[in-house]
Amino acid sequence: MFTVTVTDTHDETDTIKVLRLARTDGVALAAYPAGAHIDVTGPTGITRPYSLCGPPDDSGAYTIAVKREADSRGGSQALHDKAGPGTELTVGAPRQLFGLATDGARHHLLAAGIGITPLLAMAYELHAREAEFTLHYVARSRAEAAFAGLLAESPFADRVVPHFGLGRQASGAALAAALTGPAGDSHVYTCGPRDFMAHVRGLAARAGLPEERIHSELFQADVPQDTAADTAFEVELDTGEVYPVPPGRSIAEVLEENGVPLDTSCREGICGTCVLRVIEGEPDHRDHCLSAKEKAAGDQIAACVSRARSSRLVVELW
Repeated sequence: MFTVTVTDTHDETDTIKVLRLARTDGVALAAYPAGAHIDVTGPTGITRPYSLCGPPDDSGAYTIAVKREADSRGGSQALHDKAGPGTELTVGAPRQLFGLATDGARHHLLAAGIGITPLLAMAYELHAREAEFTLHYVARSRAEAAFAGLLAESPFADRVVPHFGLGRQASGAALAAALTGPAGDSHVYTCGPRDFMAHVRGLAARAGLPEERIHSELFQADVPQDTAADTAFEVELDTGEVYPVPPGRSIAEVLEENGVPLDTSCREGICGTCVLRVIEGEPDHRDHCLSAKEKAAGDQIAACVSRARSSRLVVELW
């Protein structure tokens, strides 16, 4: 973690605020891979992950966009109301769970609402690579579309296809047409509301793309999982300590209660901060940060939400 200072802010829409963050000590910021996010600790001490949406090679500042959530628990609300130029915040180094593939003849980026943020950085990177891509952007109206003006004036404006104010049926048809018959070595990336991403994933699958070529990122967890059948298990650290994990408590909570240091952020299985290596045992994956391939391997677990199918899980703190 390190300290940054807010150098500039502006309102992109009535509910989305953009912040530019520079290191307080003046050190240049490292380049980051498109799709990466940072954990930001706001004025109220609440930490939340935010996608980096500026050009990945911008060493002067990190750019994030924060949507004010109606049911905010203090994270987004504080950044809107209390973070202005000169405000100091604590952030973590960029981490990537949603990145661009290195192969593929063409890349299809499909965003809705605040989901434009990681895909904007991807568009910058793909343009720099001189790669073939198209960015489709769905929003209720242009006024509610963050970065609409920037995209219209960007060097890749001819790759941007806005779908503003079309309504669900018309925008869905437009996206279906965009994904009709993509080349077998194409990749699809989507971010936005849960229903939107599920729709896009379905369209891409019906177009013949295999799952490993369809990429998405959630900003919030799915509806709460039914935990009525949860049973107790034990978590053992590679250093030998063993702790019981009862129903209703997470691995992360149990470790923290016993003084074991563990980095966490979203507490919803989205950001990947709390992922631990599994040495023995069978995880019961309930997260949204590990890929299907990583879950199948069974050698990692998101300690904030996932449990164990075996009676004991042996883990290693990264």
